[in-house]
Amino acid sequence: MFSKMFDCKLFFSSRSTLPFPGSQDQYEVFIKELVWNLFGEGNDVFKEGEWTKSIEMYTEALSIAEYADSEDICVPTGLLEKLYANRAAAYLNIGLYDQALEDCEKALQLNDGNYKALYRKAKSLKELGRHQEAYEAVAKCSLAVPQVRRQTRTLYLNNTETPMGMAVGMPDVKGLPAAVDLAKNPLADTHEFKQACSICFVKTGPGVLDYTLHTEDHKCKKDALLGRFIHSPDKSWKLIRPRPTKTQYVGPYYICKEVAVGKECLYPGHCTFAYCQEEIDVWTLERKGFISRELLFDPFGPSSNVRLTVPKILQEHHGIFMFLCGVCFDHKPRIISKTNKDNPSLCSHPVTKHDFEDHKCLVHILKENTVRYSKIRPLTPYCQLDLCRHEVRYGCVREDECFYAHSLIELKVWMLQHELGITHENIVQEAKKFWNATAMLQGSQLSTVQRRFGPPNLKMMFVCGQCWRHGQLNEADKNKKYCTAKARHTWAKDRRVVLVSSHERKKWTTVRPLPTKKPIPSQFEICMHVTAGKKCQYIGNCTFAHSAEERDLWTYMKENNIPDMDQLYEQWLQSQKPGWGEETSSNSIRENGKQIHMPTDYAEEVAGNHCWLCGKNCNSEKQWQQHITSDKHKDRVFNSEDDQNCWQYRFPTGTFKVCERFLKGTCTEDDLCKLAHGEQELKEWMERREFLLMKLAKARKDHLIAPNDNDFGKYSFLLKDIK
Repeated sequence: MFSKMFDCKLFFSSRSTLPFPGSQDQYEVFIKELVWNLFGEGNDVFKEGEWTKSIEMYTEALSIAEYADSEDICVPTGLLEKLYANRAAAYLNIGLYDQALEDCEKALQLNDGNYKALYRKAKSLKELGRHQEAYEAVAKCSLAVPQVRRQTRTLYLNNTETPMGMAVGMPDVKGLPAAVDLAKNPLADTHEFKQACSICFVKTGPGVLDYTLHTEDHKCKKDALLGRFIHSPDKSWKLIRPRPTKTQYVGPYYICKEVAVGKECLYPGHCTFAYCQEEIDVWTLERKGFISRELLFDPFGPSSNVRLTVPKILQEHHGIFMFLCGVCFDHKPRIISKTNKDNPSLCSHPVTKHDFEDHKCLVHILKENTVRYSKIRPLTPYCQLDLCRHEVRYGCVREDECFYAHSLIELKVWMLQHELGITHENIVQEAKKFWNATAMLQGSQLSTVQRRFGPPNLKMMFVCGQCWRHGQLNEADKNKKYCTAKARHTWAKDRRVVLVSSHERKKWTTVRPLPTKKPIPSQFEICMHVTAGKKCQYIGNCTFAHSAEERDLWTYMKENNIPDMDQLYEQWLQSQKPGWGEETSSNSIRENGKQIHMPTDYAEEVAGNHCWLCGKNCNSEKQWQQHITSDKHKDRVFNSEDDQNCWQYRFPTGTFKVCERFLKGTCTEDDLCKLAHGEQELKEWMERREFLLMKLAKARKDHLIAPNDNDFGKYSFLLKDIK
C-alpha cells in the first residue's frame, strides 16, 4: 500500500490523469493520507537533521495538495499551514533565508496567529539584515505568546525546536538534568561487563576480535575490561580498550574500517577507532562523564565519589582558562583581544575598545602547533549536558543560541558548574593556582639538576642574524617575538644565529648548524684551509669545523644528543633561569617529551583576525585575505582528518547518476568513472554533498570565505545545480 502511494505521488506531481481504482470518496481519503504521510516523513528526517530531505518531503506534499485543489479535493488548511511553517524551519537551517521568509508569509496567510511562523519570519528577516521588520515580527510573536516574550526579544529560543504537528505549543524547555551519579551504571540494562587479564583473555587469531576467555582459576590482575550485550545471540566477550585521549576529536565514535570488513587493523595499538559497538557505547558515556570504568564492578567501593575539578580538567585537556573580550570573540571573523595594558577596564582591540568587564567571556586556550580557542558559555537552566552533534561535524549554525555543549571542554565545565555551582571567575582563579603550583614544581625540578649549559670554556648567546650582518649584537625582546633593535626584526628560528666566545680569544664567533653527514664522526676536526689561515675552498657545506669554538660546540651537541640549533636554543633558554617558561611566550617546559604550556604562554596580543579552522592569527587585512584565499585553508573548510573515516565510497565526482554500464557489469573505468557505481554510492554522494554544503555555509557565515570566492577546486561542484 505504501509503495503504491509513492507511485501515485509521481503521477500527481506531473498532473497525470491516470484513473484511481476506487470511488471518489476513497480517492479523496487516499490523497489526504498521502499528504499526511509525506508530512510525517518530512518531520522524521527533520528530527535527524537531514534538512534537504525534509524540504523534498514537504515540497512533494505541497505539490500533491496543489493538485488536489485542482480536483476540488480540500486538504485541511491546518495541514498546509504546518507544511509551510516546517519547510521554512528547514530552509532556515541550511541558510536559505529568502525561501524561509516566503514560506512563513504563506503560513501566516493561512493563520496569522501561527507564532512559530512568526518567530521564523523574524529569524529570516534578522538574517537578511531587515532588523526593523524583524523587531516588529518579534513584538507580534511576544503578544501572541506572552510566556516566551523574554526569549523572542533577542531571537534566542530553544535550539531543540521541532516541526509543527509533533508537539503542542512552543518546544518544551527542559530544566537542568539530574546530577550525574557515577555510582550507577547507565548500561546495566543492556550490557554486562567482566574483568580479565592477559592470562585468561588470550588472543587466538590474527583479527583484533579473535580472543578467547579461559575461566580456570588463577591470580587475575583484572587489568582489562570486557563487555558484551546481554540479549545478543553473540555471547563472546569483547575487549573494551581505554578511551583514546590523544586527539581533540569530539564527534561520534566509529568502528575501524578494516575491522568492519573483517580485516586486520592497520594501526594496532594506536588506532583511535573502536573495534566493536560495545566499545563505542562505553567510550561515548566515558567522554561525557556519565560513566567510570572503575565503578562498573564495584559501584559502592571507596572510589565511588568521583568529582570533576578544575585541576582534573586541565590535567586531561591541558591549556588554560582565561577571560577574553566577548564582542571581539563573537565578531565575524573572530578577533582575539584581552584587557588593555594601559586601561584594564577596556579590551585590547586596536580600534574599538569595548568595556571588558561587561563583555568578557570565559575561553579555554590550548596552544600546540596552532592555537585553539574554545568559548565556555554561561550555564543556564536551558543548557543540556550533552555535545551538539551539529557542532562536531560541520559547525552549529545556531552558535550561542544552541543549548548543547559545543566542545568537550565546555561540557566538562558545565558538569563542573552543575555539580559544584562554581562561577567562571572561580574557574579562572583555580586555573591560575593550578598553573602556579605546576610552574613552581617545574622550577624546583629544574633547579635540582641545574648546571652550567654548554662547553665549560665557552660563553654562548643567540642574536638577530640581520643585525649581526651589520656587526650589531641584538638579542630577543622580552616576548621573544622581535629583536631589541629599533628595526624590530622578527625573531624566528631562521633569523637568529648562535655566537660563542672562548676564554682564550674573547671574541664572538658564529657557529654553523651541526653537520648532517651520516655517520657522525667520532670527533670533529678543524678544516685544513682554516688551519692554514685561508678561506675554506669547499663548495657547499663543509663538514669540518671552521674554528676551535665551533668544534667544541659541535662536540658538546653530539655528546648531549642535541640534533639541531632549535633544540640548542630551547635548552639554552631553559638554562638561563629555572622556570623560564613563566616569562617567555613562545616556548614551553618539556615533561616526558611532551610540551607543558604555562598560562603566560597564551598572553600574546593579537590585533588582527583569527581563523578558528586553521588556528592562525593574521595581523593585517592583506595577510587575512591571503590566508582565506589560500588552497590549504579552503581544503580545511571542507576536509578534516576525521571526515575521511566517515565515508565508505569514493569522493563525489559532481555527476549524481548511477552508471548503467556498472549495473550491466560492463564498466571498465573503475574509480575513474564519473558516475556512481550503485545506489548506495549515489546515496552517500548526496549525503556527502549536503554535509559539505553545511560546512561551506558555516564558513561563509563566519567570513572564512571571501564573499566573491567561488573557486574551491574539487569542491566547486557544490555550487552547481544538481539535476
